Parts: sequence; structure tokens; C-alpha cells
Amino acid sequence: MLYAPVAAGLLAAFVGFASSFAVVLKGFTAVGASPEQAASGLMAVSVGMGIGGIWLSLRSRMPISVAWSTPGAALLASTGAVEGGFAAAIGAFLASGVLIVAAGLFRPLGRAVAAIPAPLANAMLAGVLLGLCLAPVRAVAAAPAMGLAIVATWAIVARFNRILAVPAAVVVTAVLVLMTTPLPEAGGILPVPVLTWPSFVPSTLIGLAVPLFLVTMASQNIPGMAVLNANGYRPAPGPLFTRTGLLSLVGAPFGGHAINLAAITAAICAGPDAHPDPARRWIAATVAGAGYIGFGLLAGGATLLIGAAPPILIEAVAGLALLGAFGGALMAAVANPNSREAAIVTFLVSASGLTIWSIGGAFWGLLAGGAMLALGRAGT
Repeated sequence: MLYAPVAAGLLAAFVGFASSFAVVLKGFTAVGASPEQAASGLMAVSVGMGIGGIWLSLRSRMPISVAWSTPGAALLASTGAVEGGFAAAIGAFLASGVLIVAAGLFRPLGRAVAAIPAPLANAMLAGVLLGLCLAPVRAVAAAPAMGLAIVATWAIVARFNRILAVPAAVVVTAVLVLMTTPLPEAGGILPVPVLTWPSFVPSTLIGLAVPLFLVTMASQNIPGMAVLNANGYRPAPGPLFTRTGLLSLVGAPFGGHAINLAAITAAICAGPDAHPDPARRWIAATVAGAGYIGFGLLAGGATLLIGAAPPILIEAVAGLALLGAFGGALMAAVANPNSREAAIVTFLVSASGLTIWSIGGAFWGLLAGGAMLALGRAGT
């Protein structure tokens, strides 16, 4: 039954890449990356997570799936231009990677991250995602024919197979772009690694690196461990966090924002559909890693297509990819009546686009919600 884990791994790679590469590219360009830098960044995270998945799965003989941080990319998109430009964003990517490594090496830091109230962490994530999740509606208003085609494809395919809904929407978007928009002659399918020397700007480190670290840990690494545990695998979390953090550090100078444990695609590789024997499911994660490397080497073509497409259509695809994460985060944020008001404050401030001292709303939202939660507890 070798075909089963191979098929599961290929499916995981296709879904993982096609479902959110538009979000990643949107995030890179939002913080100042040129098309060449964005292609390099997409290649860096794709190849990095491919190598990570192969390395960790072969080493542990467990289906350790590795991914880029989709919520982290959405954070970049919602943050927009940062003080110091893309070089400062690279500095923030490096700082976030250092924090992830530290969370794996030093248990007190890992426990401190886990101690952040879940309603506030989810509210911050929901606030970060809101702007992109509104994009499909804006696309239908701005370009009704193409916008409706993309949204309808997503809705119809989701009726039968939710996992393939966003990839199907990506395919329709690509066809529409190729039919209606001439591709620029510059560039090629194969990306060229672009090394960007980092700069470390305090406001960008606070406003981007810290939220990126928190979002990556809370929305990717911790759920990724939960998926593995739910399927009977008990790897030590610290070494996994440390190694994915090291991969993030290697990829950051080339534009990569964050490499971490997979959450959604982890279920494809770690579940019983990958292989009846749990001891053989590591093959699926290894194949997925190889698939990610292959897709990463085509990052130039993906960037070329995204660059030729009307931005509103790319934002629509990105928004559809994030709807599930947004809904889950919002429900978790307001589920507890005792922390609901603080979570709503966190959500609103994070989604507001507020910038103070060049520090974006995600950081201030977490502070505002934390202050509300502390006031509420002080009054009881």
C-alpha cells in the first residue's frame, strides 16, 4: 500500500501550496518586497519547509509535516509597509525565528507563550485576518464576472470536498488571468535567490516580529502538535520548535517569513487515510516535503502569474483560503463569556489598522485586550 502515503503526501503538498501561496506573496509585497524578492521569499519558505518535512520525518519515523505560516503571511498583508522597508521586515523575520528557537530551547518562554489567554490570541488572529476575508466580497463588487466565478467555484467544490475548494479557486483564477491578461515578458518560472541584508528597526521588531512569533506559535506550532498527538504521535515539542525556528533563520535573508509545524495538512499525512499502519505514515510527510521543494522551484512562475492578475482577484483567493481560520479564531475568541469583552476589544483594535509609533494594530490589540482582561479580573 505504498501508493496510499505517496498519494496523501502529494495531496498535502498541492493543498498546502495552492491554498495559500497567494496569501504569502500578498504578505511579502505588502511589507515592501519587489517581485524578485517575493519570488525568492516564496522559494525560501517552500524549499525550507520541504527540507524540514523530509528531515524531521526521516529522523523520527513520524509524519512531521512542516509548513509556512499562513496566519503570519496574513499578518504581513494586514500590517502593510513598515518603517525601514523590506530590509526591516527581514530583520523582523530573523527576530521571530530567534524567538521560536528560544521557545524550543527554554521551557519558561514556551510556557509563557502558551500562557497567553487563548481568547486574546484568537481575537488577535481574527482581527489580522478580517481585512483579507472581506476581499471576496470586494472582488465581486469590483469585477462581478470574474469575482463570482472564483467564489462560485470555491462554494461548489467545497460542497463535495472542502480540502480542494481553494485549490480549485486558484486554478479558475489562473485560467481567468491567462485568458484576459497578457503576462509580462520579464521573469521566468524558476526563481532567483535574492539575498536581502537585514536592518533592525525597533518599531518594526515590536510591531511585526513579536506578533509574527505569537501568531506562528499559537496558530501553527501548537495546533500542529495537537494534530500529531490526536493521531497517536508524541514527539517532544521543544526540538521541533527549535529546528523549524532554525529553518526560519536560514530562509529569512532570502525573504522567507516563518517555517513551522503544519496544522491542516498535518492531518492529511498523520491520519489513517495516509496508511492503515501508523508506523508507515512518515512516508506521506516525506513525499509532501519533496512536493514542496518542487513547488518552490516554480515560485517564479507563481509570482509572475500573481503579478499579472488584478490585485483584487488575488486578494479574493487569499480571503477564501483564510475563511476557515477566521471563523475558527473568532468562535474561539468569544466562546468564554468571562473574557468575551476583552477578546472583542482585541479583535477590534487588531482589525482597525491602528498604527502608533510605526507599530501596527496586532500588537496594540493584544495589549488592549490584556488590559481589559486584567481590569475585569481586578474588579472581581
